Amino acid sequence: MALTNYKGKVAIVYSSVTGNTEELVRMVVSSFQSRSIFTDVFQVDDFLLANIHDYDGLVIGTYTWGNGEIPLEMMPVYQEIERQNVHRLATGVVGTGDSFYPSFCGAVDEFRDMLYVHSSLVATLKVELQPQLKDYGRCEKLVELMIERMQSQPYSTV
Repeated sequence: MALTNYKGKVAIVYSSVTGNTEELVRMVVSSFQSRSIFTDVFQVDDFLLANIHDYDGLVIGTYTWGNGEIPLEMMPVYQEIERQNVHRLATGVVGTGDSFYPSFCGAVDEFRDMLYVHSSLVATLKVELQPQLKDYGRCEKLVELMIERMQSQPYSTV
């Protein structure tokens, strides 16, 4: 089955303070949509955690708080993924940060480690501060890998 024929469903859940992570998420959304993948985008407070099983893929978009910590508003998503049976859910994490801090994009790393254990982690993407044009190609690669994983192990049980 060609990647262009796959019709999966992806949720992208994010939080952004400066707008950098939101801009990165828009790049990821554009890449999914260019491949005709149905994509729901949620700010973290608008995502109903109970609906996680409605999707074949989940991309988390997060900034990093303090010295490498997950922002407080993202913790319910983190904790719910730990509790639910989502082993077949294809996941990815994207985030922005400042390499000035010792734990560059530490929240991405925290989500990565948890998703590796509890889901079918595909890839992570860290971007320094504001996304640049060169980062679009990196988003394209993440999306390509996500689609390949969703195609090889559909999450839906319907």
